[in-house]
Amino acid sequence: MEKFQYCVFIGRFQPFHSAHRAILTEAFRRGEKVVVVLGSHNKASNVKNPWTTDEREAMIRATLTEEESKSIVFVPVRDYLYNEVQWTVEIQQKIKEATRYSNDVAIIGHDSDRTSYYLKLFPQWELIDFVPDFKFHATEIRDLFFRQDESYKKHIDPKTAEYLDQWKKDNDFDRLKGEFEYVVDYKEKWRGAPFPPTFNTVDSIVVKSGHVLVVRRKGNPGRGLIALPGGFLNQDERGKDGALRELKEETGIKVNIGDLRDAISEEKVFDHPDRSLRGRTISYAFFINLKSGELPSVKGSDDADKAWWMPLSEFYTREKDFFEDHFHIINYFIRKY
Repeated sequence: MEKFQYCVFIGRFQPFHSAHRAILTEAFRRGEKVVVVLGSHNKASNVKNPWTTDEREAMIRATLTEEESKSIVFVPVRDYLYNEVQWTVEIQQKIKEATRYSNDVAIIGHDSDRTSYYLKLFPQWELIDFVPDFKFHATEIRDLFFRQDESYKKHIDPKTAEYLDQWKKDNDFDRLKGEFEYVVDYKEKWRGAPFPPTFNTVDSIVVKSGHVLVVRRKGNPGRGLIALPGGFLNQDERGKDGALRELKEETGIKVNIGDLRDAISEEKVFDHPDRSLRGRTISYAFFINLKSGELPSVKGSDDADKAWWMPLSEFYTREKDFFEDHFHIINYFIRKY
């Protein structure tokens, strides 16, 4: 058995379960030290990513022996939905730092489905293809967890189960359970469709005087999270018309609709397959640059219970408060302009 100075294990661990533990145990056998990369760092809590980076680290640490605790390093990494190269570079750099620029590094995992494609992105590290005996997915565990079906505990370490029991008492479990029930009901309505549906939405990124216009979502999914003004595209309208309609409905922005239309300087489609909990949802986003001057009056309405102008300096500190991929959409445009 070949041994390495470092063994890297990448995952979201939402939650940490028995298959993860089996891979981690093998990582400790194959590496003097183990580097665990915690993906989806700094994301808003939802039913796909309920647990923060710190909570996932605590969850994993609770299962470790004293010796393992001394030999493990945790590295948080953000998602970059529309820039895989940036995601890959960040992992490479953070692993270099965590391993003190060692060349004796392996990466462990199993190329089981499309979610593990990343194993092929790091050819500079030896791949340890390890197949755990457990045949289930974290999605199934989350489903049981939010249904309050205790059978999920058979798939996790008793220490993890203990941690999650306490977590439910200390956190806003009811909000996430409500979101889970909404998503289940939403998908159930389309179960009889002859093919999986694709939803078309529109979003407006309105920038003026170093501020971006945002709203707070009134309902599920993402109740209470910060979002772009937008919504579903009607069947009888074009994308640009739908975006301006939703912008006016949700913010009441005191700018003539013709002036808003003239200020559109770019449009882009955001279509990551996993961008929405609701299923395949494509957004047509329109960048509206109102240049400098006094900020127009806005007021939340319709699906938004609040609308306001967020300073761009604050925007970068609020990533974990944004709905779905809206932080990434805003970031795409403001980095260019």
